[in-house]
Amino acid sequence: MNQPAFSGLLVIDLTQIYNGPYATFLLAQAGATVIKIEPPEGEHLRKRANDENHAVTVPFAMLNANKLSMKLNLKKEKAVEVFLSLVKKADVLVENFTPNTMEKLGLSAEKLTALNPRLIYASSSGYGKSGPYREFPAMDLAVQAMSGVIGATGYPESPPVKAGVALCDFNAGIHLYGAICTALYQRERTGRGDIVEVSMMEAIYPSLASNLGVHHHGDHSVKRTGNRHGGMSLAPYNVYPVKDGYVAIITSNEKHWQALVKALQLDQKFDLTNFQTQKSRSENMNALDALLETLTLSLDKRSLLDLLRAHRVPCAPVQELDDVINDEHLLARGSIKKINHPIYGDILINTSPLKFANSISAEYKPSVPLGNDTELILRSTLGVNELDVTNLLNQISN
Repeated sequence: MNQPAFSGLLVIDLTQIYNGPYATFLLAQAGATVIKIEPPEGEHLRKRANDENHAVTVPFAMLNANKLSMKLNLKKEKAVEVFLSLVKKADVLVENFTPNTMEKLGLSAEKLTALNPRLIYASSSGYGKSGPYREFPAMDLAVQAMSGVIGATGYPESPPVKAGVALCDFNAGIHLYGAICTALYQRERTGRGDIVEVSMMEAIYPSLASNLGVHHHGDHSVKRTGNRHGGMSLAPYNVYPVKDGYVAIITSNEKHWQALVKALQLDQKFDLTNFQTQKSRSENMNALDALLETLTLSLDKRSLLDLLRAHRVPCAPVQELDDVINDEHLLARGSIKKINHPIYGDILINTSPLKFANSISAEYKPSVPLGNDTELILRSTLGVNELDVTNLLNQISN
C-alpha cells in the first residue's frame, strides 16, 4: 500500500509563529508524526486571535494541521524527563527559538544528540547561532530590513516599504525543511544524525540576485525600482494600468518582445527605432512604458490578458486577496480548500505545495486545541501506564 514518504518518522516540534511551523507543516503533510510541544499558555500564534471565543487563529490553523498537540512546562523537572524520553525515540527535533534558549533550559543540541545519536536537531533563527547579530531579536520585519529586502522595495522617489507578505519567515521555513531532508538522507548513509541550522537573513539573501547583478557592475544608484526589474536590465517589465485594474507584463528575452510587438501590433502603431535590442529597451524604459500605457489603458483586464496569452507573452492580472482565495487554478489543484474547522469555523486552508507522482500526502487533519494529545502521547508513544497518566499530567502540563 502506498504510504506518505515520511510515514513512521517521529518529529518533535518546538516551533512558533511562521518560520519553524511551516517546516514542520511540510513534514506532517509528508506523513511524519509531528508532536507539537507547547508551554502551558500555548505558543505565541495561538494568542493572536481577536475573537476571544476562538482558541486558534486562522494562521495557526493553516500551519499546524496534521500535528499532535502536547502541553509541557519545560521549566519543571518531570516535564523535562518526559521530553527527554521523547527525544530518545525521535528522528527529528525542530525549534526556532532565539539562540541560547535551549541551552538555558539545559537542553542544548549537543546534549540531545548525545542522548540520541540518530537525532536530526534542526533550528532556525533570524541571524544564526554565530556572528555579531546572533543575539539580536528577529521577526520577519526586522530581517526584511536587515537583509536589504525593504531597501529594495518601493519606488525610487518614495521611502522603502516592506514586502506585503511574511517573506523571510516562510523562505527560511522552506530552507529549514530542505536542511532536514538533506540530513535525513545523509543519516541513511552514515547512521548518524546531525545538527542543522538556517538563518532567516542568509535564506533570503539569494532573492536579491537581480539587484546584486546591477550593483556588481558598478551602478550603486539603483535601489528601489518599483514594479520594474530589480536589475533594471529588462523592459518591458512592469505593472501596467488597464480600465479595471492592473496587469503585469514581462519580457525576459527577444522572443517575448517579438510576441508582444505582434500581439499589440506595436510596429504598426509606433516608431520602435529606440527599442530594437534588450539593451536599448532598458535604456529607454520610461518611453517604452509610456507607449505601452497608451494601449493598456484602452483595454480591460480580460481583453488584454486574452490577447497577450494568445501570443504567449508572459503576463498576469494583479489579483487582490479576495481574487486569490477564489482562484480557480488553486482550487482546481486542491492547493487551497475551504473547510469547517472544529474550533474556528469556516476557513480557507492550504495543503502542501509539494506534489509527487508516486507518493501520496497524508490525509488532512485540522489543527487541534492546546494539549489535545498529551495523554495519548504519554500512553501510546512513551508507554506510561493507566494509573500513572493522570498524576503525571498534573506535574508536566501546568
